[in-house]
Amino acid sequence: MITARDPSQNSTLTSLEAAVVSARSGFACMFSTSEEYERALISERRAQGRYGAPPLRRWPMLAFVGCAVTIAGVVLLLA
Repeated sequence: MITARDPSQNSTLTSLEAAVVSARSGFACMFSTSEEYERALISERRAQGRYGAPPLRRWPMLAFVGCAVTIAGVVLLLA
């Protein structure tokens, strides 16, 4: 038996289809590659100030001074 649809069912179906289309568009990604996403993420975090200046590394300078003192000591001992 075939029943006729009433107008309220048609509007309900239309609104349901519109909700489905809206929900599917919410899953779309605005970045085409992961590289674009990472670039945008890093620039946003920089704008927020999350990445500060890198900490100073003193080991290379201390190693250089230590080597220079050692070489100067050896030169003075052998001279």
